[in-house]
Amino acid sequence: MQFGLSEEQDMIVSTVRSFVENEIYPHEQLVEQTGDVPLELGEEIKRKCLDLGFYACNFPEEVGGAGLSHMDFTLVERELGRGSMALTHFFGRPQNILMACEGDQRERYLLPAVRGEKMDALAMTEPDAGSDVRGMKCQAVRKGGDWVVTGSKHFISGAEHADFFIVFVATGIDETDKGPKKRITCFLVDRDTPGFEVRDGYKSVSHRGYKNYSLYFDGCRLPDAQVLGRVDGGFEVMNEWLYATRLTVAAMSVGRARRCFDHAVSYAVDRRQFGQQIAKFQGVSFQIADMITEIDAADWLTLAGAWRLDEGLPANREIASAKLYATEMLARVTDATLQIHGGMGLMDDFPIERFWRDARVERIWDGTSEIQRHIISRDLFRPLGA
Repeated sequence: MQFGLSEEQDMIVSTVRSFVENEIYPHEQLVEQTGDVPLELGEEIKRKCLDLGFYACNFPEEVGGAGLSHMDFTLVERELGRGSMALTHFFGRPQNILMACEGDQRERYLLPAVRGEKMDALAMTEPDAGSDVRGMKCQAVRKGGDWVVTGSKHFISGAEHADFFIVFVATGIDETDKGPKKRITCFLVDRDTPGFEVRDGYKSVSHRGYKNYSLYFDGCRLPDAQVLGRVDGGFEVMNEWLYATRLTVAAMSVGRARRCFDHAVSYAVDRRQFGQQIAKFQGVSFQIADMITEIDAADWLTLAGAWRLDEGLPANREIASAKLYATEMLARVTDATLQIHGGMGLMDDFPIERFWRDARVERIWDGTSEIQRHIISRDLFRPLGA
């Protein structure tokens, strides 16, 4: 692994960081106050991202994307992590699981998503099936040559803007030595499909404006043409395309931690107590030292995971380690930054309380910290027969 960025990668970092600082930061307070992103603002961000040539940069050139490597895209996500997720959502990165599209699906879903003509949303989590994907109750059964879907999903991000949804549902049960296991199939569901409804979700303290929604299926009929991948092959497409999303969470956590750290350093230099800058007190300076050490460690873990993907090396454990460490690091850094700011850290005059609130969800979505520890330990013990 090379420990320095190429000239092109330096350009990617500076370009995206400049975009975030100039096009995202100025609107963050509006989103915090209203809990909404005005539609015209979202479209403006999307248009500027398209003009910049970074829209769908996680897709290969053969389908109209920028063709960035895993390392390059991780750098993009790291810089986007500095900004409000509600706003950077429009810096379009469609789900790369759409690369599994075949035949007419490419013209209906994949290519319009890459061109920014349509937006997607991923739907997997259910009220009674979060980490336990096989426990999902939303199911599809064969009827009259179609699939009839019944059930619900929740915590669906970006649903208000989505033209179609990538939905995982149960399509059967296999009896195994360890008990029954549900078969899972992935479907592409258009927003206006009869029997399908998008409803308001829950109000979250993390990432205001980046809303979650609930999906309801009541006898929703889907033809075989809407199956993404193969019937009962949901885990195949999931494992091939989705597991690297944990790397995105890690990268964005690093970016957000660096922005938070910048505030901590600046405040420690500017704030004076007992006749001197608080940066001169070991109680503060040692916290700063610990913060930058942890941020750098998380950064390298994350970039190492991306490098392994580019090299075609196994990376499941390394990505889990990056997601686990980076998200828990972010919690410590935001908390320490708030402590350094004292009471003012909890006031909305500073963005610190927002960073603190936003950090909490990172240890939950895209696989909880407990799930990451399970992945890591299983990878270590399985070769030894344990």
